[in-house]
Amino acid sequence: MSTFDHIGLIQNINENLVPLRKTQPEAMQAFGQLARAAMSEGVVSAKNKELMALAIGITQHCSGCIGFHVKALHKLKCTRAELEEMLTVCVYMGGGPALMYTAEALKAWDTMALQ
Repeated sequence: MSTFDHIGLIQNINENLVPLRKTQPEAMQAFGQLARAAMSEGVVSAKNKELMALAIGITQHCSGCIGFHVKALHKLKCTRAELEEMLTVCVYMGGGPALMYTAEALKAWDTMALQ
């Protein structure tokens, strides 16, 4: 059984986007600005926003999203209990496919906890 390397995936995504950042700087800066504005602390906490983003990534079957948002949740001091509770909602709303990505998110969580 192979394991998914989310740390490597994040690095690869960032490296692969370097040319696009150079050729399309306005669009890429705008995306970054949108991300910062959407995820900033507000009436809804940054941690809750990251939990929502991870839930969407799981239900949309996005491994890159799992990596980036799990990493952010670690930085925001999310607990494993908070993560697991949110993951049950993903499975409820997304069924079997979400359960497969939930397993991936848990592996990413455990791997990044060791960093």
